[in-house]
Amino acid sequence: MQGKIIWQQSGTKPENPNNLAFISQWWRSLANQKITFSQRMIPQSGEVDELNWDIQKFDEVFELKNPDLRGITLYWRKSDSEQERNTTPHQLVLDTRRQQLYIFPQSQKQLVLRVELPQIIYETIEVKNPQIEYSFLGEHILTLRDVQQRLEVKITLSKNSLSQLKQQLPS
Repeated sequence: MQGKIIWQQSGTKPENPNNLAFISQWWRSLANQKITFSQRMIPQSGEVDELNWDIQKFDEVFELKNPDLRGITLYWRKSDSEQERNTTPHQLVLDTRRQQLYIFPQSQKQLVLRVELPQIIYETIEVKNPQIEYSFLGEHILTLRDVQQRLEVKITLSKNSLSQLKQQLPS
């Protein structure tokens, strides 16, 4: 589980070039897919998470054509246009869990662009033969542990969810 991958222009962290390569690969993978393209003004606090990303008047949903990264500039076309668009960022943040790319343009430091896939993409974690623990402390809690991966998943089940699970398990 990667989380957020950050690239910064003139970044000195050793992972900076690898992060740009990963983001570039993700960007190119959007070819011929429908995306939502949004732009917002960065609030005084600088916290992009505070922004309202609900669809607004000027947001666009379109099929992305020819997404490319040349140097540090992102290029693309809309499916209904031959005009190539581009922006050169000073920072890119890819949220791999939500499949969202935040683009901070060099030319407009007060602006952030967000590109995302409109459908939800779930991250799948495969756990084979986990250690299983069940407890009830006011809530039904199912814990799955994979010692090899050093992974623990805690699931809190409602009465309804627990009933559904029992029905789906073979007797």
